[in-house]
Amino acid sequence: MRQFFKYVLASITAYILLCIVFIFIIIGMIAAFSPDEKVKVEPNSVLKLTFNYAISDQDVEQPFNLFGDMSPDLGKPVGLNEITASILHAKDDPNIKGIFMDLNFIGAGYAKIEEIRDAVVEFKKSGKFVFAYGEYFYESTYYLASVADKIYLNPVGELLYNGITANVTFFKNALEKLGIEVQVIRHGKFKGAVEPFILESLSPENRKQINEYLQSIVSNLNSSIAKSRKLSVDQVAEIGNKWLVRNTEDALKYGLVDKLSYKDEVIQDILSELGLKGKSSKDLKLMTLNKYKKSFDSRKGKGPDRIAIIYASGEIVNGKGNSEQIGSDKYTALIRKLREDDKVKAVVLRINSPGGSALASDIIWRELDLLKKKKPLIVSMAEVAASGGYYMAAPADTIVAHPYTLTGSIGVFGLMPNMQKLLNDKLGINYDYVKTGEFSDFGRLDRPLSNDERELIQNMVERIYDKFLTRVSEGRNISKDQVDTIGQGRVWTGEQGIKIGLVDVMGGMNKAIEIAKWKSGLKDYRLVEYPAPKSQLEEILSSIKGDDEVKALLEAELGEFYTLHKTLRSLSKTTGIQARVPFILALD
Repeated sequence: MRQFFKYVLASITAYILLCIVFIFIIIGMIAAFSPDEKVKVEPNSVLKLTFNYAISDQDVEQPFNLFGDMSPDLGKPVGLNEITASILHAKDDPNIKGIFMDLNFIGAGYAKIEEIRDAVVEFKKSGKFVFAYGEYFYESTYYLASVADKIYLNPVGELLYNGITANVTFFKNALEKLGIEVQVIRHGKFKGAVEPFILESLSPENRKQINEYLQSIVSNLNSSIAKSRKLSVDQVAEIGNKWLVRNTEDALKYGLVDKLSYKDEVIQDILSELGLKGKSSKDLKLMTLNKYKKSFDSRKGKGPDRIAIIYASGEIVNGKGNSEQIGSDKYTALIRKLREDDKVKAVVLRINSPGGSALASDIIWRELDLLKKKKPLIVSMAEVAASGGYYMAAPADTIVAHPYTLTGSIGVFGLMPNMQKLLNDKLGINYDYVKTGEFSDFGRLDRPLSNDERELIQNMVERIYDKFLTRVSEGRNISKDQVDTIGQGRVWTGEQGIKIGLVDVMGGMNKAIEIAKWKSGLKDYRLVEYPAPKSQLEEILSSIKGDDEVKALLEAELGEFYTLHKTLRSLSKTTGIQARVPFILALD
């Protein structure tokens, strides 16, 4: 009898859960097919910018919130494209009187932050105010805040401006303890992607390029902050080098902030700016980005002629790939479709990739090269467009990058693990083979590479590297010898890249779109984005599948080690010769 009731209870529970899922799907379908209600902006409103989420290049439809806005102060994810479009639209919106940046965390690197910052700079040309508040500012959040007219810091908060550090994790000793030897074949003295597996610390060449990369970042940060805060570059540099700001009073003393205030005091200052001095906080009309973007017609324009934007984010892999990868099959089909579409007059390719498979990179390059021969191709580089990411960029008419973009890394490598000690000595596992040819057992994990096998792989690496040089040489119209001197796997910033011919123009997506418009001679056009964003229904189904939840749980549980987990997981699935950025930087 007890078993009977147990099965009945289990069946009822399963039925209830199934009904809940069904209700979610039905409501999701209704939300997905219902037109978005246009938001009305009240007079005397203030646009509130909060970025406590990971900012993607492309806006993503958010599934409905069944329980409403439980946390109104929590920022809802808005893509970089809609963030900048909203800020620029607010510039000329008579109902928006200013911007309030409530900043503690920003889920973006310096390249994306600069695009937001540039949009705020443009907004300020309207004469409207920009206030920034933080309970704690770190280099990245302060970089964005520094553009404000007034910067407020919580009296017991923190402002950390003491330079940035790059750390690289090395696995050599751990692998040796496990009995695993990583056999490396590479071209490029700066190709440091292999160093974590064969060294205990940075090589002199790798240390040199990372140091120069960091110095370039810091130099730009100091210069931009100095200009915004009306300080000298030397003053800002000294503050960072000597860590002069060690408490909130120091931040005020050295001119990095304007006032030490609690948020309620900041709100009162905003009300005063709006001519509402003495009013309560409920009289302040704050408009979040998520709502404001629904208040105006799409930035995408109208007309039959189109400029297509392709977002290529993640590692480059063969096949279709997943939503966080650049799959060669998926992207070549998309590029081919745009090439053959007569309505598409130009293409902007937004790259945010550390590279990946050399073969997949070349396959995508081929389609981009064919497209470039038919219509303008403009590349916009985000945080990183290096190695295979630069391989894809090479055929572009114009390459646009940020000073903070990590690019170049023209080099290739291959990795082959030798697990003989792990298998034979530690686990007691042995293999025996019968083969028909001298190299039939190539790829065995239980023995080291022979000299002949190593030479074969090295020749393959050299051929791919030579092909890489050729692609860049032809695309950039510079000699192969010159490409080789700036190649060798070396990484450069966008600012350095413009000096050595790897980059044409400094700027972001808006600059790239302007160039595409000019090169195609368009006046009226529509922006179309690919891959097409998921609908609300697709997002809900994706959530039910659980992939996003698993990722979120892992990120929350592993914290700073999530990147390490992601890297090892990626490497475990890596096949073939790689054109990948030589290190994964964690900037602190």
